Amino acid sequence: MYINAVTRSDRPVEEADAYLTSIPAIASLKRLEFHVPVTFFVGENGSGKSTLLEAIAVQYGFNAEGGTKNFNFSTAETHSGLWDMIRLHRGPYRPKGGFFLRAESFYNVASEVDRLAREVPDDFLCAYGGRSLHRQSHGESFLALLMNRFRGNGLYLLDEPEAALSPRGQMAALTRIHQLVEQNAQFLIATHSPILMTCPGAEIYLLGGEKIRSVSYQETEHYQLTRRFLENPQRMLELLLEE
Repeated sequence: MYINAVTRSDRPVEEADAYLTSIPAIASLKRLEFHVPVTFFVGENGSGKSTLLEAIAVQYGFNAEGGTKNFNFSTAETHSGLWDMIRLHRGPYRPKGGFFLRAESFYNVASEVDRLAREVPDDFLCAYGGRSLHRQSHGESFLALLMNRFRGNGLYLLDEPEAALSPRGQMAALTRIHQLVEQNAQFLIATHSPILMTCPGAEIYLLGGEKIRSVSYQETEHYQLTRRFLENPQRMLELLLEE
């Protein structure tokens, strides 16, 4: 475990970040502990899961738009000031590598990888599958990153990695995550994917209501709605589309 917990200070929220007080899970955050190598943040759109993950990433030293700790490019500063209001409680060991993957800004990361590949030795792209991420489909580039750049003994923060992946691709990602956990990697993942959430031994934190709480897989709305829809799609369509 490279990060054991995150705590929030009592420092007043700056005016530019006043919207954070309207997100219950963020406003009520005091201390959140990570007990296992894979932790999921789940919840509805706007629940604060990506905001929290981003803050942890930036506080740890990752580039706000994604990449490794060595990436220092900036296309637009859109991250909140929450990173400066939290403290990370780190474990006794340091990771040998790490990556912050944001689905929404991955294009910018791929562009930075291409730029660096032009400036450093020819084998730089080997860590990304051997060819430009822009020369692959969105899903292929995500999987190339997982399969090649991610290694054991690393810390990986993933924001909605399922965004570019087919169900088969999500299963491949799940398999890779499990392999890396067995090699002492730690993952913090914000997701809507009921496939990824099945990762063995993972803890699921639900951002909803007045505070963040740990829930079982079966308690998540993602599981319940998906199961209900697949068991009886015609009935669900009747309910959804009835006038």
